[in-house]
Amino acid sequence: MVDAKFFCMYYVYAIKSLNRNYIYVGMTKDIEKRLKEHNYGENRSTKAYRPFELIYKEVFSLRIEARIREKYLKSGAGKEFLKLLK
Repeated sequence: MVDAKFFCMYYVYAIKSLNRNYIYVGMTKDIEKRLKEHNYGENRSTKAYRPFELIYKEVFSLRIEARIREKYLKSGAGKEFLKLLK
């Protein structure tokens, strides 16, 4: 029998506010659900910047790899990379 936990995928994503100059970077297992939560104001840190569009995502099989990439995208160099995608 195969253990289902080996098939979990982690998404690192960046969303951009459509109304303000704001980019948020996060990590989740369900990217569609997470984007809806951001746009419905269910996240306190992003509520004031709604609505959002997804501008970037990467998929990882290991949480630790996703966390390392998330931390990079939240850094100055990572934010500069994301700004070039606009």
